[in-house]
Amino acid sequence: MEKIADKITFREEIRPRLKREGKTIALCHGVFDLVHPGHIIHLQQAKQMADILVVSITAAAYVRKGPGRPYFNDEMRLKVLEALEFVDYVMLSEGYTVDDIVESVEPDLYVKGEEYAKESEDITGKITAERELVEQHGGKVAYTTGEVFSSTKLINTALSGLPEDVIRYMEGFITKYSMEDIKKYAEKAEKLKVLVVGDVIIDKYTYCIVHGLMSKDTGYSSGLEYSEEYLGGAAAVARHLGSFTENVTLMSIVGDEEEMRLKLFDGLADKMRLKFTYSSSFPTIVKHRYLTRNAKREEYRKIFSINNIPGAMSYEKEAREAFYRGLAEKLEESDVVFLCDFGHGLIDEEVRRLIQEKAKYLVLNCQTNSTNYGMNIITKYNRADAFTLDQKELKLAYPMNMAEERTVLAKLSAHLGCGGWLTRGAEGAYGIEGPGSHACSVSKEPDKGQDKDMYTCPAFTLTVKDTVGAGDAFYSVAGLYAAAGAPIELGTFMGNIAGALGANIVGNKEAVEKVNVLKYAGTLLNI
Repeated sequence: MEKIADKITFREEIRPRLKREGKTIALCHGVFDLVHPGHIIHLQQAKQMADILVVSITAAAYVRKGPGRPYFNDEMRLKVLEALEFVDYVMLSEGYTVDDIVESVEPDLYVKGEEYAKESEDITGKITAERELVEQHGGKVAYTTGEVFSSTKLINTALSGLPEDVIRYMEGFITKYSMEDIKKYAEKAEKLKVLVVGDVIIDKYTYCIVHGLMSKDTGYSSGLEYSEEYLGGAAAVARHLGSFTENVTLMSIVGDEEEMRLKLFDGLADKMRLKFTYSSSFPTIVKHRYLTRNAKREEYRKIFSINNIPGAMSYEKEAREAFYRGLAEKLEESDVVFLCDFGHGLIDEEVRRLIQEKAKYLVLNCQTNSTNYGMNIITKYNRADAFTLDQKELKLAYPMNMAEERTVLAKLSAHLGCGGWLTRGAEGAYGIEGPGSHACSVSKEPDKGQDKDMYTCPAFTLTVKDTVGAGDAFYSVAGLYAAAGAPIELGTFMGNIAGALGANIVGNKEAVEKVNVLKYAGTLLNI
């Protein structure tokens, strides 16, 4: 009998036959990346509960365990389960939920391990929805008992699923922090009223096939494939934060183009509050990148970039004053401010003054890019509560040999009076506790006895699609954890997770989702 079944065949042929025969159906679902004794016991117990056992796996594209997972591809995982004598049918679920399988199978029993029995402890938030869907289709949820094993832990250790430096780091990290700590600060972050201030940028990506150099010039000759537009800049930061809390407001000055206004509201209005001031003098910023895709791996190389940023970005007086008034009002009611200074003209001296004077908790990011190189330096600020920057931005602020990174990072921390992070690409990140570090009053707690110090965290992935959004993802999640009262060391860990996930998203096509961050944290803690 063919055990691997597609959803249509099961729904239209197999399920009606089983129902006519009076057979009961049990369904188990998971990633089943590495089948181990715990899985065998779980599936055997499930088989004892019904006549027919169906096992479904999550397709690789929808697995949320971090870059490089699942370790085994869909075909291999299906074949391993098919080989088990007590498994009757194996199916592939193509989605983040198991809804497609439940609707095709309509199980009498949806069988989970006992570790899922407490719905309130499920970090994905899926168990309750799964139970309700199963009940709608006439079934119920049942639980097996037995020793709980972890395929994630086995892969991380026995199969070198993690680099050696990450394993060494995590061995020390888990002696101080647990998944309960991570979830606790995520819950506190949900209560914060977050204000994001900065330039909204439209990232336009045009994908090309490079044929070679032009025969009579030095430029590339390329074939056009297609173009996409993503919401970047402060909008990308707000989207990341919006996955962790519903209390996000985005403030900016944008152009008054009707098309852009509709694009921003369509992409953002259901996730956050928008407080836009419209300028008739300057357009919404668009950065247009041309890139090519590696034919064998999902990696991208940028070959050219243009933008519409005027040489002197100075908004008209009416727009400026309206923005100042709105900003002063929002600062009064916000718990934490994420200031995204991209150096394109929005964050002028008055905006800096207002935010530095009135923000209850300020998370600062002052970026260097090709249009402002050497002119947008973080030391123009004299106060923050947390900050992030990269190696190039630190070197511009303190022009010293980069062997002195830790020394100059400490100088910046002292200058701003707070702790923060230096992102270091493939080398990971440094986190430093600052002399003025404090968190929102709703959540400050002791930092497990650590002295103010500097922490080194390795990169959690070397698999990269596009680095454009990685820094913003790190800034968003690390900064939010700091504002929720988490120690800098824990913020470094969470920021690095977000950066790893962000580096595997093309541009800012998607936000880094809370559930993915927490799931990846769980993966790393399993060593």
